[in-house]
Parts: sequence; C-alpha cells; structure tokens
Amino acid sequence: MLILAAAAAACANPQTQTDMTRCAAADYGRADAAMARQWKTTYAYMKGRDAQVTSRGGGFGYAAALLASQRAWLKYRDTQCVISAGEFAGGSVQPMAAARCKQRLTDVRTSELKTLVWRR
Repeated sequence: MLILAAAAAACANPQTQTDMTRCAAADYGRADAAMARQWKTTYAYMKGRDAQVTSRGGGFGYAAALLASQRAWLKYRDTQCVISAGEFAGGSVQPMAAARCKQRLTDVRTSELKTLVWRR
C-alpha cells in the first residue's frame, strides 16, 4: 500500500519526463483494465441476446459482430496512437504521448461498450 501511495503522490506532481511517462502508462493501464471489465459484461450481454433472438432462424450474431468490432477498434486505437505520438518521434515525450492517446481512446471505447448493454 505504501508503494502505491508513493506512486500516486509522484503522479500528482511528476517532476521528470520519466515520471510523466510512467504515470501516463499507469493511467492507460487502468483505462485498459476498466475496458476489459466492461468488455466481459458487454460480450456476455450480447451472447445472451443471441440466445434470446430466434427470428430469422437463429441468433442475430450480436456477439460475433461485437468481437469483430472490438478487434477492428483495437487495431484502430494502436495505429491512431502511433500516428498521434509520431509528432514527437524520437523524443522522450513520444512514449507518454502514445500512452495518453491510448488512455483517451480506451476511455471513449469503454463508454461505447457500456451503451451497448441495452436496457429495455
């Protein structure tokens, strides 16, 4: 716990580029973990929808469509963040910029996944 508190304090006021990059990576890690949790919820929901929908001879394919969407989105995110961080290519800011980009896009995707759990 003490180590986590020290890390959180360091991220409250990072002093070096290394600290800023480390904090950005930690923030991205938290965002990615949140998205993974939401993914499990949304994917399970879509599998349930597939089991419920019997029109047109069977399930609609919600889970398969979601999986394809997520795979495409992951490629998009990673590629987009290479481009975004490319502004700082070769510099010490580049890894931080990539992590911040991934965090931002991952937060948006988590919100999108939440909206796919329809409440009717």
